[in-house]
Amino acid sequence: MKILKIKENKKEFLDLLLIADEEEDMIDKYLEKGELFALYDDDLKSVCVITSSKDSYELKNIATYPRYQKQGYGQKIMEFVIDYCKNKNKFTKIYVGTGECEKIINFYEKFGFEESHKIRNFFVDNYNEPMFEDGKQLIDMIYLKRDLL
Repeated sequence: MKILKIKENKKEFLDLLLIADEEEDMIDKYLEKGELFALYDDDLKSVCVITSSKDSYELKNIATYPRYQKQGYGQKIMEFVIDYCKNKNKFTKIYVGTGECEKIINFYEKFGFEESHKIRNFFVDNYNEPMFEDGKQLIDMIYLKRDLL
């Protein structure tokens, strides 16, 4: 298993990125300025994109092909990205925004993320089509944060 930082041709990973963020226009807003990591175990399994702002990192996208989900690949790339951010020693916090989906929030909580704040109507206001997770329409963006110290 290896995780590579992808510096060129990031759009080649669009099919996988679209699993976690369903609109290409939204992905385009962060993909080129973000750092893209790809996890390979023989073939491509997972990707993750992080960005940085003036004082923190933000995990923008993490996705694993459905046929490889629940095999630990999401956990491996998540652990790698958290360590990567810690080792850069640039910022002390990392954020992630997600919809109100219990299983996804639980996934992040396993890595020490705690609820930070909410952006009301984010998915309604920023996506052309309604988004659903586990049969529930996503409305608000829930932000979680984790200390990197």
